[in-house]
Amino acid sequence: MSRLKIYGIPMSRAFRVLWMANELELDYENVPIHFADSSSKTPEYLAINPNGKIPAIEDGGLKLWESMAINLYLAKKHDKGLWLNSPETEAQATQWSVWVMAEVEKAALAVLLNRFFLPEDQRDPKVAADGERQLQRPLKVLDEALANTGYLVGSSFTVTDLNVASVLSWAKMGHMDLSAYPHVDKWLTEALRRPAAMKASGRT
Repeated sequence: MSRLKIYGIPMSRAFRVLWMANELELDYENVPIHFADSSSKTPEYLAINPNGKIPAIEDGGLKLWESMAINLYLAKKHDKGLWLNSPETEAQATQWSVWVMAEVEKAALAVLLNRFFLPEDQRDPKVAADGERQLQRPLKVLDEALANTGYLVGSSFTVTDLNVASVLSWAKMGHMDLSAYPHVDKWLTEALRRPAAMKASGRT
């Protein structure tokens, strides 16, 4: 069987996939395709992801892109407790994965870029503040969802939590104050301290 290849760098959406692969203890090769150079535009990489974006994976004969789809696939294929084994819970995992991309990612990215990632002379405090304001409503939704068990689906950490937390990690890196959302704050802190997440980010 061919070794799983994960294309992308940790300081990108590929972090989500690397985190998942580490949680599942998979044997994989991380191919360091970068979003900021021409490596994602080569004919070789475009044959894997014609969009020229990261992440993407090759798993045997399968070529797959979009980080949430990749993580749902890996969690289901290598079911080690992160997958949700009923139509209802599988639907909830998909729901939250789509939700976080639609409702959270753009605003969280604005916070990250303008408080952490961009050079200081290129940061726009207003854009960061607007991003933070846009996150207030989805964070309230998330906080209420976490109130019962501390997890999004069921009573343990699953692919659902990983996918959502990986996006919200951008707001955390952007020094967003989450104290008004205590369930989110606790859940996210614990998620990002998981050994698999720390390994994916290069902190271990």
